[in-house]
Amino acid sequence: MRNASPIIQQLDNARLNQARVAVSVLRLDKMYPDLSGNKWYKLKYNLQQARAEGKSTLLTFGGAYSNHIYATAAAGKLYDFDTIGIIRGERPKTLNPTLRFAEAYGMQLHFVSREAYRNKESDLFTEQLQQKFGSFYRLPEGGTNGLAIKGCSEILPTPLEYDFICSSVGTGGTLAGLLVQLAGQKQVLGFPALKGGNFLYDEINQLTTNFNNQSYTNYQLVTDYHFGGYAKANAELITFINHFYQKHPIPLDPVYNGKLFYGLYDLIQQQYFREGTRLLVIHTGGLQGITGFNERYPNKKLCILEG
Repeated sequence: MRNASPIIQQLDNARLNQARVAVSVLRLDKMYPDLSGNKWYKLKYNLQQARAEGKSTLLTFGGAYSNHIYATAAAGKLYDFDTIGIIRGERPKTLNPTLRFAEAYGMQLHFVSREAYRNKESDLFTEQLQQKFGSFYRLPEGGTNGLAIKGCSEILPTPLEYDFICSSVGTGGTLAGLLVQLAGQKQVLGFPALKGGNFLYDEINQLTTNFNNQSYTNYQLVTDYHFGGYAKANAELITFINHFYQKHPIPLDPVYNGKLFYGLYDLIQQQYFREGTRLLVIHTGGLQGITGFNERYPNKKLCILEG
């Protein structure tokens, strides 16, 4: 698979200058048009493994607005795999932008009830999928597995001249990969996108232990910036995202990166970081969600990427 080097963009504004904190952004969102962000790293070695096993079909799982569903469809088209998406919930009368994209890129969408979806890891459910679709390479929901962690352990540039690495957190796979790459060095701040994210400590520790029999203590989860839960947002967050774009401009999605940067700026305002601290913030992509968010919540309009 081809490799691309993401750019690093340094932010410059009065708030950061006053706090004397240097913030640089690793722009994973700029890597590829449709397969960008952390998803490329998560899929990279999985696609190689699927090819090595002689599998021509990728099957995975997600909700109706899933970045992972979107990325898997893009990867299938880019690398000549058939793709199947098992989507949580009933098929809507009109597909949202995420699912329209996936279907346009050749993904076969299969909708299952939420009750059935909860049993997706069972042997019976897997057997039913095999009977219906034949042989496939299975990717977990969100794309997090050992091969995804291997890919995410290659995200950070070297040499790494920063004091803190900051990232949003969903399933914990990306953060686990960063911890593996850092091998106990530097400090890592993770900003969970969902409410009650403290359970992710156990998830992340289990992921790294399964990968290399190591757990790490050089990270902290900042759980105060979920804005009500996964995919939830309010006017304050939307205003921040739009103002941030107008200032820099770097587009932020409202599910992951908007919350990450809002939380980070709030910590800087609270003087959480000492003067002279150097931060590297990972923009994990997910910008495809902006169009869907605007469609779902027209009263909370994100102006970026529109028009």
